[in-house]
Amino acid sequence: MTTPCYHCGDPVLTGDTFQVVIFDKPRLMCCPGCQAVATTIVDSGLSSYYQYRTENADKADLVPEELKSLTLYDNQDVQQEFVRDVADQKEVTLSLDGVSCAACAWLIEKQLQRTTGVTHIQVNTTTNRAQVRWDESETSLSTILTRIHHLGYKAAPFEADRQEQQYHRNMKQYLYRLGIAGLATMQVMMLAVAMYFEVFGDMDETFRNYFRWISLIFATPVLLYSALPFYTNAWRNLKARTLGMDVPVSIALLFAYFSSLYATVTGKGEVFFESVAMFTFFLLLGRFLEMRARRTAAAASANLLKLVPKMARRLNGEAVPANSLKVGDNIRVLPGEPFPADGKILSGTTSVDEAMLTGESLPQTKRLGDAVYAGTMNVEGNVDICVTSNHKESLVAHIVRLQDEAQMAKPKVAVLADHIARYFVAAILIISASTWLYWHFVQPEDAFWIMLSVLVATCPCALSLATPTALTCSTSTFGQLGIMLRRGHVLETLTKVNRLVVDKTGTLTEGEVKIDSVHVFAADISEQSALNIAASLEGFANHPIANAFQSKATESLTVKAADNHIGQGVSGEINGQHWRIGKAAFALSSPKTHYDSYPVVLSCEGQAVAAFSLTDPIRPSSARLIAAFKQAGIQTTMLTGDQSRNVEQVSNQLGIDSVISGVSPQGKLAYLQSLDDDTVTLMVGDGVNDAPVLAGAHLSVAMGGGTDIAKSSADMVLLSDDLEKLLTARQLAQQTRRIIRENLIWALGYNITILPLAVMGYVAPYIAVVGMSASSIIVVSNSLRLLNKKED
Repeated sequence: MTTPCYHCGDPVLTGDTFQVVIFDKPRLMCCPGCQAVATTIVDSGLSSYYQYRTENADKADLVPEELKSLTLYDNQDVQQEFVRDVADQKEVTLSLDGVSCAACAWLIEKQLQRTTGVTHIQVNTTTNRAQVRWDESETSLSTILTRIHHLGYKAAPFEADRQEQQYHRNMKQYLYRLGIAGLATMQVMMLAVAMYFEVFGDMDETFRNYFRWISLIFATPVLLYSALPFYTNAWRNLKARTLGMDVPVSIALLFAYFSSLYATVTGKGEVFFESVAMFTFFLLLGRFLEMRARRTAAAASANLLKLVPKMARRLNGEAVPANSLKVGDNIRVLPGEPFPADGKILSGTTSVDEAMLTGESLPQTKRLGDAVYAGTMNVEGNVDICVTSNHKESLVAHIVRLQDEAQMAKPKVAVLADHIARYFVAAILIISASTWLYWHFVQPEDAFWIMLSVLVATCPCALSLATPTALTCSTSTFGQLGIMLRRGHVLETLTKVNRLVVDKTGTLTEGEVKIDSVHVFAADISEQSALNIAASLEGFANHPIANAFQSKATESLTVKAADNHIGQGVSGEINGQHWRIGKAAFALSSPKTHYDSYPVVLSCEGQAVAAFSLTDPIRPSSARLIAAFKQAGIQTTMLTGDQSRNVEQVSNQLGIDSVISGVSPQGKLAYLQSLDDDTVTLMVGDGVNDAPVLAGAHLSVAMGGGTDIAKSSADMVLLSDDLEKLLTARQLAQQTRRIIRENLIWALGYNITILPLAVMGYVAPYIAVVGMSASSIIVVSNSLRLLNKKED
């Protein structure tokens, strides 16, 4: 019986001649065409196509076109791997190859914005990633990728491992180019020294010409091979009618080489072969070190994805790819193994190391029904879990996407810097031409090298790197601290906050609300019956207070027409009677002030039946948070729907400046809107009733243990529920602002200083290239300090 082709299903009549390794196994192909297409699919990171496809592929052409392979990304089964649905549109994170500066990012963004159907595009030059959103009814992913390819860049859906492989390939190519440039520079410089300083005395003109020809031989591979990345980037920019950083560099190299070639052939004039070799060597060295530093800054978020295992184990022991797991699948995780997917524990008890998400070093105990997350480590016990989200919707994938979004969002100063950098290149070209013209009439023998120095020394690479590298580093550090950024303005706004507004229950307190005492007012209702009724009603709410009743109930009652009144309480019918539980003003048909001291009142037909006193321990970190913010001169306000005596106790114990209690969600939002225009608020909350005020604050933080709606409304999510991390976050934001300013001052100061010196002829060509490279490296290295930020 013949084996079917793994790609198209036709019989394999050629034995094992054509094979492709797919899912770690050699797969037989029927012909070189199928082998070529399968290889393209695997190399593009699309192996999951074979996992999700519903039928065999068509028999392939012998040699598929490169761009034709991009249509594979339009396959719906393939898109399950990396495409997300966002507000009736599609969204994808792409890895980009060939992006070297802000001009590249600007070019891609401008070109794609003109593509019909593309509604959003952001490019991050530090991580070499882009986020694209499009309307599937108007365009396709393959069209977007083809547009990027036509610009001269390569793009593919982001995968951490694949991007790392691409990074290592690029670094290897840079090392080859750097090695050739370095060897050539040493040889050409020896010859140049001999000619400049006439080491051999009165050198014969024949020998001088001979040395020039030898220099030409060594400089040519440098120009044609080592310097190729600069020409490629410059050509992309010129083709798109824009000016990038590599345009003046390429002009300088080509001018120097061809003028030297002319002088060598004719035997007249000066040669600059040593400048060509040195320019290229130092430029490549600077670019190489810059790529290394940017890689360090970008690696943190990608490393999170690497912690998620590739394989998972079903309950029957079968090993399956982790990315093939679907919601509802049951899997087993052994001690010492990372969880391959988000899920809930079905059986077993264990401790889980969640440091990669929350920054907490101590393992957390997990029992039946508790949530676990992909990439976290199962420390002790065997557990079976039910998958609750596929891999692209996992918490860690969500964190990486949000970090990318935060890194791509440019503050006003970054937009201004990029704008200046683009016009600065045009100004450099004009100034260089004017410089040559001036020196050509004043001192013609020096005009050319002075113009070269101006072209190279003033390239604004450092200016374009000043902000994105700092933002990338700080965002990565936020992730390590267990703080998830959901909006791009967080770093800017956090430094301007002058009022802290914080919820009480579940935020300043632990949210582990317990019933302290039960007060029954109706003679025909026992204490346990009151608890059962209260628990049945509170089962329709999602709040720490509601959860406190569930452990006290011994019986579940049927509730009809239940209605959750956010911030007030719950109402419903039990045995034909109308019951309410919540604040006294909500539960009772007429105001009775002597019930106002109770946080929760249970009523039947508007009459008080029972009331409950509650306790909720204050978080250990709350006092330190309030004290630190007050010390920084920031006003503190507790904004809570609770109106019990516990509010005043918590306020006095923590030393909070002002208290607004007993307010509804709309009342909380109204309070924020009533503040002065110059007040910048930081709101911290956790419940459903906090969602409006979280959305309305200048900057908002949701607790990690809070409700989903609170998290979706907030600008930041505190994964570990440790309020002290907000102090570190504020310090980190302040340090980020300071480092961005330092970078911009250095970059602008360097260009402003070096430009007049170069124009006046005080900067030699080799000094110009060393200065430009050093300027970029200093800016990136300064930003890397943000990766070493530790919690105080």
